[in-house]
Amino acid sequence: MKKIRPLLLTSLCAFAVWGCGQKPGNATGVASSISIGYIVKDGTAEWFRNEIKFAKDAGLKDGFNVIEISAADGGQVMNALDTLATKGCKATVLCTPDVKLGTAIVASAKEKNIKLISVDDRLVNAEGKPILEVPHLGISASEIGRNVGKALWAEAQKRGWKPEETGVLALTQEQLPTAQERVVGAMDALKAGGFPAARIFAVAQPEQTVASAYGAAEPVLQQHADCKHWLVIGMNDDAVLGAVRRLEKDVKATDLIGIGINGDAAAVAEFKKTDLTGFFGSIQLEARKHGEETAHLAYLWVKEGKVPPAETLTVGTLMTRENYQKVREEQGLN
Repeated sequence: MKKIRPLLLTSLCAFAVWGCGQKPGNATGVASSISIGYIVKDGTAEWFRNEIKFAKDAGLKDGFNVIEISAADGGQVMNALDTLATKGCKATVLCTPDVKLGTAIVASAKEKNIKLISVDDRLVNAEGKPILEVPHLGISASEIGRNVGKALWAEAQKRGWKPEETGVLALTQEQLPTAQERVVGAMDALKAGGFPAARIFAVAQPEQTVASAYGAAEPVLQQHADCKHWLVIGMNDDAVLGAVRRLEKDVKATDLIGIGINGDAAAVAEFKKTDLTGFFGSIQLEARKHGEETAHLAYLWVKEGKVPPAETLTVGTLMTRENYQKVREEQGLN
């Protein structure tokens, strides 16, 4: 009996190891020989939490593991790739904290034999040009901006606002290409629709916060107090919310139309308010597609050798207090 016990213990340990088909660190609950990574720059942000949720949904559906890692700087990205290589991952989805790290990231992934797909932000080389060899699923920032501009002008015309009595507050961040593309796209759409360029007032927003936008709106309002109506453009929901909150101190909510971008919890909270606010709408971005599709493409690349499309861009959906519940339900966010 004493001789049997060690053999029995060894067999039980082997069975336990065999039964844990999933690699440490993933939370999909899928027993699979294929694991993929999902690296994001801020694992606490609502957008990235949703992306990861949908990536794991794809894993449950198709039978692969998803290992999520948050990497806030270049060093953490490199450590994340080391971790994934150790865990046997052959592919990863990445939203980098700095697109300019592209060349170093691609070299590291190749060295570790990890297939790489970028999501949201596209990797660029030393010359600032997109690294086309890395498949990318992202957001068409310019087109989203144009959709914001078109929607703002359509609603202003619906309300009968005269251009000479209306101002556009455009909050910009030139150091962030995606943010700038969104805002410029919205301004271009307004001008293309016939809105006078002289009535568009661009101002720098130092940080991506509600408070920063609130402060940035102050001087514009003081300099153009003659405006009876305001249209508000910004890189995201927080930018528009901050500016709207400042404008509401001096302008009636019915004389404001702000349209944000992201469709996050702050936007939904505005739509749920009993009283109308100046925050009219938001472009709901497609976290489900970004998460599910990139994870699925990475899996197929490993399993079948099927190379993902070079580029896929999404444009989102305009969401207002009239349709936000339907839009979010369609996006799997309710």
